[in-house]
Amino acid sequence: MGFKERVFSGVQPTGNLHLGNYLGAIKRFAELQDSYECIYCVVDMHAITQDMRVWGGPEELTRCIREVTAAYLAAGIDPEKHIVFNQSQVSGHAELAWVFNCVARLGWLNRMTQFKEKAGKDRENASVGLYAYPTLMAADILLYRATHVPVGEDQKQHIELTRDIAQKFNNDFAASIARLGLGDAALEGGYFPLTEPLIGGPAARVMSLRDGSKKMSKSDPSDLSRINLTDDADAVASKIRKAKTDPEPLPSEPEGLKGRPEAENLVGIYAALSGEPREAVLASFGGGQFSTFKAALVDLAVARLGPIGGEMKRLVADPGHIDAILRDGANRARTLADATMGQVKDILGFVR
Repeated sequence: MGFKERVFSGVQPTGNLHLGNYLGAIKRFAELQDSYECIYCVVDMHAITQDMRVWGGPEELTRCIREVTAAYLAAGIDPEKHIVFNQSQVSGHAELAWVFNCVARLGWLNRMTQFKEKAGKDRENASVGLYAYPTLMAADILLYRATHVPVGEDQKQHIELTRDIAQKFNNDFAASIARLGLGDAALEGGYFPLTEPLIGGPAARVMSLRDGSKKMSKSDPSDLSRINLTDDADAVASKIRKAKTDPEPLPSEPEGLKGRPEAENLVGIYAALSGEPREAVLASFGGGQFSTFKAALVDLAVARLGPIGGEMKRLVADPGHIDAILRDGANRARTLADATMGQVKDILGFVR
């Protein structure tokens, strides 16, 4: 008998959500609801791994937790059929992260490229949390023994680490797992599943509107580099019209996008918003000027994002409603988490 198929994923509450967050994560979260049991977390403990000047302080963190929750709901995630909660309300995340700190090897964490990128040249001044957050990410996933995680290409390395940690735990404590009858036959007696990544389709990695070689980011100093989910129709239209392009017309086939990062990015955004493959988008617009394509992209983006932005604003204006959803989700998540932590403690030999 195999593990029950279950999806876990989360978004950090660290500033204004943008189109990249929506297409790369939240839109896919909503789509997966029909196929899996889903647990969607606002990973607020991850948000504090950097200096307070980066995450904005307590009041900003509270605002962002509610904004991410509002984005989940506005995108169509059903908090009654699935679980929506914020990470810090379930203590099992921190408990299991400590266990995994003791399972993971320093060499594994030293290979994590995102720490190097976020810490920059001043690594000695980076927090231990920023260095060790991949083990917390593994705990987030395995606390619910999730079998699948929707991720972008840039997060694949963290899923590989999660699998390594699960495998090492299963091997290190194989005798204890077997003695307690807690192993899964599909994993030859292992307790934790080897979680599989669900890599996104078109525009899973959305790039800056001002520089197609850089990922769209809320930390970019230029607001023109991104479309915020709360931008109104005029702002969305203006940013798309001003998006950097090149002087060549659009190609008719995807091969023609090579070496043209800005064109590739805009075509990918159109494909993801429309649900069409890139080939179909280029078949419609190939050979034409960017002005025609951008006008169509403006109409599409406003139609798709406008209702989401409006609903987010409505939800954020009622924080009590959002907080009630998070409390209910945390209570349901805690039931699953407590069961896992109880079994993990038994496997490790802790007296309880």
